[in-house]
Amino acid sequence: MKGVVCSEAGRLVYREDLPEPVRGEGEAIVAIRRIGICGTDLHAYQGNQPYFTYPRILGHELSGVIEEIGDNPEGLRVGDQVSMIPYLHCGNCGACLSGKTNCCRSMRVLGVHLDGGMRERISVPVSHLFRMEGLSLDQAALLEPLAIGAHALNRSGLHPGVRALVIGAGPIGLGVMAMAAASGSEVAAMDVNADRLAFAKSWAKSVHAVLATESPKDRLLEWNDGELPSVVIDATGNLRSMTDAFGLVGHGGSLVYVGLVNGDITFNDPDFHARELTLLSSRNATREDFRRVADAVTSSKVDLNAYITHRCTLDRMTEQFDAWLKPESCVVKAIVEIN
Repeated sequence: MKGVVCSEAGRLVYREDLPEPVRGEGEAIVAIRRIGICGTDLHAYQGNQPYFTYPRILGHELSGVIEEIGDNPEGLRVGDQVSMIPYLHCGNCGACLSGKTNCCRSMRVLGVHLDGGMRERISVPVSHLFRMEGLSLDQAALLEPLAIGAHALNRSGLHPGVRALVIGAGPIGLGVMAMAAASGSEVAAMDVNADRLAFAKSWAKSVHAVLATESPKDRLLEWNDGELPSVVIDATGNLRSMTDAFGLVGHGGSLVYVGLVNGDITFNDPDFHARELTLLSSRNATREDFRRVADAVTSSKVDLNAYITHRCTLDRMTEQFDAWLKPESCVVKAIVEIN
């Protein structure tokens, strides 16, 4: 079987001798057709991804076609095109029993804790397959990054009529912006890259752009009638940005970290208390978040086709990966095809 292995930090190896997956009880064999490239993959390749060990087959933004499956309550059959929910939860811990499967105590994520889908076939629990209805293979693979954004929005409590700031116009931040706009909220996008801000306005329908290097606090006060936003979502995964974000939240507001950094974040407690801020983390997504994104895509509120800026085939991926890391490549979302 063909696939790509991240054998160590900085090294991807294309192989044609990977073992075939074995279908376990309650699982299905899925032929992978599309793989979205995520920041997690890039960070793992660079050697700065938490929860990660090598060697590892990357890939958790996935869609494909069922090749083998048994009787199942979902009614899935051979030949069905599916998206995959890559967060394998235990179903028995306190978080799972309370419906928070996204932060299961024994969480295993495909492509992070377990080998992922950057290969021709994979065995996946049937419970984590999502039948594609009205979606293309490209769209189905990209439900996952927008579901992360949808979950962050749910955590934030953002609702129509409330203005929000989303820091970081990378793939996850753009997904947060797009889902917020689809729900009727006004969003300011903030980034260090003017081209990404332009994309945020055109694709994610952010109504205001803030260049992080040009007095962002002043720009936000001008935009929001002298008040800082009551909801700020940081999707950068950058320690400096995540620390500075505290200073951009209005009194009584909420700061949500959807980006993850491998380090410690500190803040001034008197200031934190004076503004009675709420600090929240947001991890992964639930099946309901996937459904919310699928509905937004099928109703044309979010255009996932325009989200894709780069693509290649599996056998060419190792030679493309380093180029995708360079800012001048202007990658928003890259996708790998297996036909």
